Amino acid sequence: MFNFTATPPLSLYIHIPWCVRKCPYCDFNSHEVRADVPEERYIAALIADLEQDLPAVWGRTVESLFIGGGTPSLFSARGIARLLSEIRARIPLKPGAEITLEANPGTVDQARFAGFREAGINRLSMGIQSFQDDLLAAIGRIHDGSEARAAITAARRAGFENINLDLMFGLPAQTTAQALLDLRTAVDLQPAHISFYELTIEPNTRFFRQPPQRPDDDILWEMQTAGRSQLDDAGYRRYEVSAYAQPGRQCRHNLNYWQFGDYLGIGAGAHSKISSAAKQTITRTSKVKHPLAYLDVTSNDARISSRNELSVDDVILEFAMNSLRLDSGFTAPAFTAATSLPCAVIETQVHTAIGHQLLTDDNGIIKATAKGQRYLNELLQHWMPDSSRHAETR
Repeated sequence: MFNFTATPPLSLYIHIPWCVRKCPYCDFNSHEVRADVPEERYIAALIADLEQDLPAVWGRTVESLFIGGGTPSLFSARGIARLLSEIRARIPLKPGAEITLEANPGTVDQARFAGFREAGINRLSMGIQSFQDDLLAAIGRIHDGSEARAAITAARRAGFENINLDLMFGLPAQTTAQALLDLRTAVDLQPAHISFYELTIEPNTRFFRQPPQRPDDDILWEMQTAGRSQLDDAGYRRYEVSAYAQPGRQCRHNLNYWQFGDYLGIGAGAHSKISSAAKQTITRTSKVKHPLAYLDVTSNDARISSRNELSVDDVILEFAMNSLRLDSGFTAPAFTAATSLPCAVIETQVHTAIGHQLLTDDNGIIKATAKGQRYLNELLQHWMPDSSRHAETR
């Protein structure tokens, strides 16, 4: 089925599930802090989790590391330093590896940032969402615009140069002018990277149960296209549907996801995707989701909530779901390197999507057209099992 002679690059994701307050749009595995965060106990559980997974990645080096949440910046700098030290003692990190920490502007100050920097964090991803107080209140954020700007300034003073700012558009009652104002404010602060993405209403969120008034689809498209143009003029090049970077500042960790690399996930609810040259398999696992249940695990088997081996059809679809989000697309050698499969297995899907003007093939570089990026779900239908044959016969 698979024919790995070498495995893809490996990243490590660490999930810290607590936050000060659950945002009404958030469907991530995050839980409001009801008492003190059990930092020491959770770090011990993370290390046990990593040790359990090490046999699946023996001999491999971690290319990038990302601490996400929740709000990881709730943890102390001392705790993050200990965590990174314990990880380095167990698995090699590539020299100069990108090590990212997600931070909420309402939970940090300059001293805390300095501690994170000393601990080994070299990239920050800050959940700003907006710089405008009324919009921040509408989406339940715990910070205001002045706190957001102050946090970015404090991070720079602490020595951080590689900073990502998350900004949302399509917020309740937001106008295009407001969305572009947020981008101008962000650009003036000169982060290395800006993530500019649409607020989506997900099941199991308060916004799903009580939907806010949001801009219509034409306004959302205007926000996205005008925002892209504004960022491009400011020197931020889009490389993925919602990711913009200054030259050489793309997020290496997320690029590994989008290029169908491997990743090991530790922490409550964390997911992994690991390719094995010895077994010729690609396996997905997920960990126990609720943090208290995760902390109460008494055996390694109990820490795993699901495990399944991917089929060829699974891999083809998942590769497309990731790589077709990239503006650069992919090549046949890149597909084979990531999946171990010959490019012949996707020829029909590619040709069918090209016929529907959703893909282009420019001298072996396969990527989504503007139409394909706007209607990504339609494009992905061509990558479903047998979908290309149905498309040709109807």
